[in-house]
Amino acid sequence: MSNVSASSSGVRRFPIRNGFWLVALGAALWGVDPLFRIILLKSLTSSQIVLLEHVVLFLAAVPVLWKQRFELKGIGFRQIGALLIVSWGGSAVATILFTMALSSGDLNAVLLLQKLQPLFAIGLAAVLLKERLPQNFGPLIILALAGTYLLTFGWSIPFSEVNSFIGVGSLMALGAAALWGGSTVMGRYLLGSMKYETVTSLRFIMALPLLFIITTMEDAPWQIHGGYGASAAIAINLLLQALLPGLLSMLLYYKGLSTTKASFATLAELSFPMTAIIINWIVFKQHVTLPQIIGFSLIWTALFFISSQQSKTANTPEKS
Repeated sequence: MSNVSASSSGVRRFPIRNGFWLVALGAALWGVDPLFRIILLKSLTSSQIVLLEHVVLFLAAVPVLWKQRFELKGIGFRQIGALLIVSWGGSAVATILFTMALSSGDLNAVLLLQKLQPLFAIGLAAVLLKERLPQNFGPLIILALAGTYLLTFGWSIPFSEVNSFIGVGSLMALGAAALWGGSTVMGRYLLGSMKYETVTSLRFIMALPLLFIITTMEDAPWQIHGGYGASAAIAINLLLQALLPGLLSMLLYYKGLSTTKASFATLAELSFPMTAIIINWIVFKQHVTLPQIIGFSLIWTALFFISSQQSKTANTPEKS
């Protein structure tokens, strides 16, 4: 795939740096996702949760896609392939894997492996989109990942045995990280020829048939554990999950991604663990520790300099 310029497609409508921070804001909203998802796991399976979430998102996306239907005429085989990776891989399979990992794996392993997503995205962006990395990008990656580690584990070493790291939950988290990294790159590719509203809508709509098949293959796929008396609570949590960390976050994310390189955007996504820490502090009354404060500061320092590098790189013409 060739490198895609947002400016050539008329997508750029706001400053480059604003796009980077919109990606960070959209990713930050993902931090509230486990708040709803863990509650729903008490009554629903992982695939049921993701399917019902996408049903809500489907209802919101159809009117938007109908309004932007003229863009569908120019879709080629490459765009279809990219859409399948974004919808089936990033929106459907990766979300199921992550949800299953939350309930079946070592939580520390799940959190750490999910943070490897930037490495997948940066590698794929360099190969597929031919993105060139600026100076000092490597140290900034290390700084951001170090901050993420401190947010998650503090000063402690998370794994006392290799078996706690290499397990089913860990493999699921690693698969989710790889699929989300690929989804970031493919989303950036699609935004070279489509509006962010169209990409967001197609992501949710195209994932629905696959999710329906996966859920149908389960034993008693339509059974709700805990009885139908829990339906009201399930409906409220599903609606909030679908609209906040689902629809709103992805609209912000793709609008920002339209003017942000995939290799930069994937590091902006590290705003996610910071939101999770704040949620734990406010909702679950977990105290914020000194390592977490240091990790928070390291991530924001890295994001600030990455944002500056993104702006400088965008203003520097690339050789064709």
